[in-house]
Amino acid sequence: MTLATDVEVYFCDPRSPWQRGSNENTNQLLRQYPPRGTDLSLHSQAKLSAIARQLNERPSKTLLYQTLAERSVEPAAKSGH
Repeated sequence: MTLATDVEVYFCDPRSPWQRGSNENTNQLLRQYPPRGTDLSLHSQAKLSAIARQLNERPSKTLLYQTLAERSVEPAAKSGH
């Protein structure tokens, strides 16, 4: 994958949550809504989509306190698309 895309790939060790901090942080944020172990089929798609939208619109430290949408616009603007 690294050869084809020229993007570095990092594989975490099993049972090592400290190696994937952003993922663990997202899981913690997600648990503010339906708690861990909740049957998601009990929630409507509209409610799950609203939760996803709230999480995606939240500024992130790893994105220099921008939202994913704000950060995604920059590369497109630089490339002229």
